[in-house]
Amino acid sequence: TNRVSTISSQVEIIEGCRLPVLRKNQENEDEWPLAEVLSVRDLPRTPLYYVHYIDFNKRLDEWVTPDRLDMKKLQFPKKEARTPPKNGLPGSGPGSPERDVSASAPSRGKTLPAPVYPALRDPSFSSTPREQHQPLAALTTVNIPLNHLTHMWRAWFLLVCGKQKLITFFVSWKNGSTRRLIPPQPGRKRKTCGGTDEDSQDSSDGIPSAPRMTGSLVSDRSHDDIVTRMKNIDCIELGRHRLKPWYFSPYPQELTGLPILYLCEYCLKYLKSLKCLQRHLTKCNLRHPPGNEIYRKGTISFFEIDGRKNKTYSQNLCLLAKCFLDHKTLYYDTDPFLFYVMTEYDSKGFHIVGYFSKEKESTEDYNVACILTLPPYQRRGYGKLLIEFSYELSKVEGKTGTPEKPLSDLGLLSYRSYWTQTILEILMNLKPENGERPQITINEISEITSVKKEDVISTLQYLNLINYYKGQYILTLSEDIVEGHERAMQKRHLRIDSKGLHFTPKDWSKRGKW
Repeated sequence: TNRVSTISSQVEIIEGCRLPVLRKNQENEDEWPLAEVLSVRDLPRTPLYYVHYIDFNKRLDEWVTPDRLDMKKLQFPKKEARTPPKNGLPGSGPGSPERDVSASAPSRGKTLPAPVYPALRDPSFSSTPREQHQPLAALTTVNIPLNHLTHMWRAWFLLVCGKQKLITFFVSWKNGSTRRLIPPQPGRKRKTCGGTDEDSQDSSDGIPSAPRMTGSLVSDRSHDDIVTRMKNIDCIELGRHRLKPWYFSPYPQELTGLPILYLCEYCLKYLKSLKCLQRHLTKCNLRHPPGNEIYRKGTISFFEIDGRKNKTYSQNLCLLAKCFLDHKTLYYDTDPFLFYVMTEYDSKGFHIVGYFSKEKESTEDYNVACILTLPPYQRRGYGKLLIEFSYELSKVEGKTGTPEKPLSDLGLLSYRSYWTQTILEILMNLKPENGERPQITINEISEITSVKKEDVISTLQYLNLINYYKGQYILTLSEDIVEGHERAMQKRHLRIDSKGLHFTPKDWSKRGKW
């Protein structure tokens, strides 16, 4: 520690520097990943450095002390060559801001532009039409013997997609082999792959094959700066929970220096102190989100909130959600959106668990704009319940839907799991008719589930179920796939009961104003 302090006193660490930083991994072991210094805070005793771990999700960013820095491998930001302006006009350079920093010039506290990440200039995210994207890359497979299979699956299914026939069947040979998907191992790092942004891994995973970067709430990363790349709220108290935000959220500046930001869990109003919150609760008459309760089963309820009629609540909800969603931007104009808030009921009222928003009119068949389960309720099945509810609304509307892209890493995992379970559930429940193989089309699966056809096909491709056999496309379900699906369904206790839904869709296109 003394040596580090001596070195750091001789060399001034500035914003934009990169060096290894000590942190604990998921196994509580020490590791030294490369990190970038985003900000420096001078304190009387020792400076603090706000660092972003390269190739890690931004929610792991934190303030660190000098004793956690490996000064021997310090890298100063390099001065980049500027792109000459086109037609003499400024701002015609790269889409991302440039780092123009010398090793000795800047003083501490100077705000620097965000560094250039190659992923932000990936042409597939900007100008390439969806139809011109390349097909999905083949997934990693291995050949495994099937001598461990003890019986023959006798179910055969015929799928017709356009002019191509996909024959689906369970197979088991005494001698021979088949191909089985090796799923990507979940890791602590979120590395960029194939030109994707570090906080949105869905573009390289195959669902969907070509994510679109357009939409109502997609964040324009080219306008990132040091301020918005740093968490500005230390802690949020929401009801009986205290939440540690993951990302920046544009709460008023005077609230960002508080040790705890207090929120009313019913109207989501933000307050600066516990005394202010207690005073507010004596005046707040809400014990549930505003709007209409359109679903109830047991202690779970869903409320539909119109972004125009309940503008203040909707804006407060967006501010809270932005603390945990980095890939979306925040719109104060909430008029074009509907918000569906999931709550859990007890004797004190309806407590917010999560929500999703959707456009009143979507030209891209989006049935979800933003979706979030609050951290205290994550890994308990609520995320999948939100997704299931969004598709239940699409069924009532008579439409197929898809979530707006890009998805966050956690959102992608939830959607991929939901699509997999939903499609496999349909295939495994099909029964022979009149001694013949049951038949179903991709379009029929889409109509039954309200999952968009492209998501159905890409899910089958992700699971590596489609193969080419004797001139036909066949879909093979191995025993591993079946057993894995049965285990997953046994753990899935929370389901939407359509009988508890009281929802009448509105035709927003015929309304003069939202």
